[in-house]
Amino acid sequence: MPTSSPPITLISPCGGYLTDLMVPEERREAEKVYVGGLPSVQLSERAVCDLEMLATGGFSPLTGFMGEADYHAVLETMRLVSGHLFPVPVTLPVESPAGIRLHSDLALRNTQNELLAVMTVEEIYPWDPAELAYRVCGTTDERHPFVAELRRWGRYNLAGRLRVLQLPAHHDFPALRLTPAATRERLASLGRGNVVAFQTRHPLHRAHEEMMRRAIQETEGTLLLHPAVGMTEPGAVDPYTRIRAYNTLTRRYFEPGKVLLALLPLAMRLSGPREALWDALIRRNYGANFIVTGRDHGTPGSEENGPKFYEPYAAQSLLDRYAAEIGVIIIPFRELVYLPDEERYEEITNIPKDARFFSLSGAHLRERYLNTGTTIPAWFVRPEAADILEETYPPRSRQGFCIWFTGLSGSGKSTTASVLTVRLQAYGRQVTVLDGDVVRTHLSKKLGFSREDRDTNIRRIGFVASEIVRHGGATVCAAVSPYRATRDEVRAMIDPDRFVEVFVDTPLYVCEKRDVKGMYAKARRGEIAGFTGIDDPYEPPLHPEIHLDTVGCTAEENAERIVAYLTEKGFLKPA
Repeated sequence: MPTSSPPITLISPCGGYLTDLMVPEERREAEKVYVGGLPSVQLSERAVCDLEMLATGGFSPLTGFMGEADYHAVLETMRLVSGHLFPVPVTLPVESPAGIRLHSDLALRNTQNELLAVMTVEEIYPWDPAELAYRVCGTTDERHPFVAELRRWGRYNLAGRLRVLQLPAHHDFPALRLTPAATRERLASLGRGNVVAFQTRHPLHRAHEEMMRRAIQETEGTLLLHPAVGMTEPGAVDPYTRIRAYNTLTRRYFEPGKVLLALLPLAMRLSGPREALWDALIRRNYGANFIVTGRDHGTPGSEENGPKFYEPYAAQSLLDRYAAEIGVIIIPFRELVYLPDEERYEEITNIPKDARFFSLSGAHLRERYLNTGTTIPAWFVRPEAADILEETYPPRSRQGFCIWFTGLSGSGKSTTASVLTVRLQAYGRQVTVLDGDVVRTHLSKKLGFSREDRDTNIRRIGFVASEIVRHGGATVCAAVSPYRATRDEVRAMIDPDRFVEVFVDTPLYVCEKRDVKGMYAKARRGEIAGFTGIDDPYEPPLHPEIHLDTVGCTAEENAERIVAYLTEKGFLKPA
């Protein structure tokens, strides 16, 4: 008589079981009626992602947004108070605790005002963005997108018992949106105890495929292809395009039953080594006991278009240090390159002496092929995936960009912007102009000139600009934007690769001479308070893409400098 195979046992979740914060279905309607009369907090996109991960056990053993003791313990030791390793804080920030009472219930809603959960507020505590940035990301440099984002968060955190009534609705690829429990069930059904996770936020190129195949072979297991589809980084290829390509590749180029594609609703922090360790813990909750880690895991930027915040293999070092404790074994890869004469891929440290090789990276894919409209070679990306990428990622000359003029009032921003706008239109680009004075008349009509209101005004301009750029348009923004940190926020909001900061560097005495409205004179007499350059500081850019002189150069000459820069970067086709 045939006997059935014993059930496959996967590695246990962190802490021994998956956290489940969902209210039982039979109680949800009554809970919703009760919640209807409660005060509420609207969650950010990041907080919604975090709530989903908490509710389903993706962040096990965490049972809610962190209280103050856990928050500080994680910052300082990468551990919860319980002793469990957890390298990244997960918190719920709010602008002000006004109207929020301890030991009372609070409704948590998304940006569409849909009810997601109830929190019994047990803690309200302040936190410091600079401390969080330095501890978790290792930097307070606001060119790091997560560090820049932190400035927009409220300065108080809420914590307390969570009761989740519904998960965020996802209308894309529902069959691939598997909870940790569902992922474990699917993996167990494939019949292999070893599961190796592959984390990605980029389109898959052939080097990725090679890593995945080698990992499957080395572990004799199942590969969990687990792309992050929450918040990644400005400028990343959108998740819809990536997932279409993943689907195609896994169906056509991998043995059936060896790869499970599932989507991870994770809001990344891009914190390098800590991010990698966090990724490993999360993947253990989804059933993986191995994780592939390559160069620059969980980091922002690249050599071509951003700063290097972490050493290339720092993530591998930290993961290796904690591998025994977390029970997830790292499968490390050095940089993989293509050897055209041998038609194979190899780690760069193993290539034969004097051998020809081609490097592969997401940056190369964007810069050398997608941005230039050049056909992607089959040795780099599979033709099927290349077709999908080329459909949705146009050449640089058809991509959006933002020219951000900053400088003192009267420096010549608007004059140069006007000349530039006409020049861009002559190149066939449709341009939207967002002038600081005009925006204040309409979009920011009720705002004053306090630091907070000025920041709000700049963020509004930045948001509108980001939407224009995202849809392929060109925008020219001219605003004093005196504070460096806020300008860096806008850069991160738009995409550093499509943001051109233009510093209109005109001496204060020249600006005062040009002031036909007499604003500087009023500020000098004390009739206007907080005027930039007089009794409120202007923080000049440290690394502007373009530095203009409006004393020795005309607006036409300066506009031509910007046109030349845009042409060199590929945003304009040579006339």
